[in-house]
Amino acid sequence: MSSSLSAPFAPAVPVVARKPFLLTPHQGEAARALLVHVSALPLTTADAQLLATVVVIRAARSGIGNLTGQDVRTLRLADPDGAVTAFASLGWQGHEALLGGDLVTPVGVSVTDLAGRPDARLPFGKVMRSRVSGWTVRTLSAKPVKKTSTAARLAALFLAAHGPADEHGTLPAHLPDHCRAALPELLEKGFLRELDGERYLLADSVRHLAGMRPLPDVRPGTRDEPEGPSWQEWKDRASVALRRHVEAVEGCPECALSTARVSEAFMRKALPAQFGVKARTAYGVWAAKYPDQGPAAAEAAAAFRAAHGHGPSVKQLCEALGWGKMSRELRIHVVRRLIAEGWLTNTEPVPWTLRPGKAAQAAAGAAAPSLSAGAVRGQVSRGPGHVSAEITSSG
Repeated sequence: MSSSLSAPFAPAVPVVARKPFLLTPHQGEAARALLVHVSALPLTTADAQLLATVVVIRAARSGIGNLTGQDVRTLRLADPDGAVTAFASLGWQGHEALLGGDLVTPVGVSVTDLAGRPDARLPFGKVMRSRVSGWTVRTLSAKPVKKTSTAARLAALFLAAHGPADEHGTLPAHLPDHCRAALPELLEKGFLRELDGERYLLADSVRHLAGMRPLPDVRPGTRDEPEGPSWQEWKDRASVALRRHVEAVEGCPECALSTARVSEAFMRKALPAQFGVKARTAYGVWAAKYPDQGPAAAEAAAAFRAAHGHGPSVKQLCEALGWGKMSRELRIHVVRRLIAEGWLTNTEPVPWTLRPGKAAQAAAGAAAPSLSAGAVRGQVSRGPGHVSAEITSSG
C-alpha cells in the first residue's frame, strides 16, 4: 500500500473551538494608541519600555499607575532596577519606592505627561482601560511568549495589537529595533505562523489576541460569533437618508472616527438605558451645579452640527459644554432629561443625531437644521440589521 494513504483506523482529529477575541476593534485601537505612546518615550531598553507599558496603561485615566514590586518581578525583566531607574529621565515620580524589597505594598507612579492634564490623557474609559490592561497581561502570559526575552515579549504586544486575526499584517513603523531583532524568537516559539520581511501572520493559537479582528465579529453580547451583515452590506441596504448621515459621520474630518468605531455604533442593537439610585443621585448633584442648561445644550448641539455636518454624540456634547468629569450613566441621564424637556431631540435609535428640540426652536423662533427624522426612522424600523440608540452607542 502506498505510504501516502492514511491508515484505515486513524483516530479523528479533535475540533478545537477558537478562543473568543479579547478586544473589540475600538479597544484594539486603544491598545495601539498605548503602544505608540510608549514607543515615543525616550527609553532605550526593552526592559524599561515593557515596564513603562504596564505603568502607562494603569495611569491612562488618572495619571497615576499603581503597581507593586511583585508586579515588576512578574514581568521577569533582565534588569528590573535599571528599568525602574530609567523612569527618572521621564520626570515620573514615586517609582523609587519600587526599588526596595517590599513586594506587596502598592506604589503610585505619577506619569507626569498624563497627570493633571485631562486633554493629554489617553482616551480610555474605565471599561476600555480594564480590557486593554487585561489583554496586556494575557498576551505577555501566552504560552508561546512566556519564556522568551523581554524584547520578544514587548514585540508580541506590538504584533498582536497591529495584527489582523486571519490575514497578514505589516510590522508597525514604531516597532523598536530591539523588538525587530527578537522576531525570530516569536516565530520559533509559535507565536507567529509566518514572518517574511515586513509581513507577518499570527499563529492560530493566539489569534484571539489580535487587535484588528474581523468586522463581522463585532456584535454586542457575543465574543466570537459572526452574525448579521458586514459593514459594507449594512450600508448598501440603508436608505438614502441614512446612508447620507452615515457617510457624514464616517467622513467627518473634525471627529476623525475610525471605520470600526462608526460601524459598531450604527450596527449595535439598541438597548434601553437603566438608571439606578446612584445615577439619579449624581444627576441631582449635577443639576445643582449646572442649573438651566437647556438653552446652552441646544446651542452647543446646533453649533456642533454646523461645524461637523452631523449631530454630536452624548459624550461629545457633554465635553463641549465643559460639564466636567461625568460617568457614562450620568451623561446619558442628563441628555435624556434635556430631551424630555424639549431642549434637545434626536432620531432614535440612530447615533450622532442630537439637535435642538422644540423648546429651543420655540425660544429661537426658528427650526434648527436636522436630519430627516421621518426618512431615517422609517429606514430603522425596516432594517438593515440592528442600529444602536444614540445614548447607547456614543455615551
